[in-house]
Amino acid sequence: MASFVRLSSLCHRGVKPLLSKNTFFPRELLACRTLRERDSLQSVAQSHASSSHSAVSSKAASMHWTGERVLSVFLLGMAPAAYLYPGPAVDYAVAAALTLHGHWGIGQVLTDYVHGETKVKLANAGLYTLSMVTFAGLCYFNYKDVGICKAIAMLWSI
Repeated sequence: MASFVRLSSLCHRGVKPLLSKNTFFPRELLACRTLRERDSLQSVAQSHASSSHSAVSSKAASMHWTGERVLSVFLLGMAPAAYLYPGPAVDYAVAAALTLHGHWGIGQVLTDYVHGETKVKLANAGLYTLSMVTFAGLCYFNYKDVGICKAIAMLWSI
């Protein structure tokens, strides 16, 4: 009886027993197989039940991914523009693009590594606070000081 209990615990982990040709094992292996099939059928049924929601979510995720790529290419183009045409418009565009790029990047890290409803809410509140403070700080630097473009040019001249 102890061997059946041990086999059932191994069976759920996907480990095949070494002595599977013994006459005592097929019933236990069949039970494990049917449990796995039932679980997989339930997960398929759940995924099909929420297919209309996932289609909308998939479209939004695709648009978000495209937006991230467009912003990345825009940032690549902003580097020469900031060097060749420094000015307030470019400074504020760089401030907005860098803040949004950082916000989306940190948001993906939080999505991957923060779990639990309360922790996710706190992390998102912290992310929005950080993004707002970052943008406000960059705008303040642009308004009260030399601006992002001239500051980077000054760093390069050192």
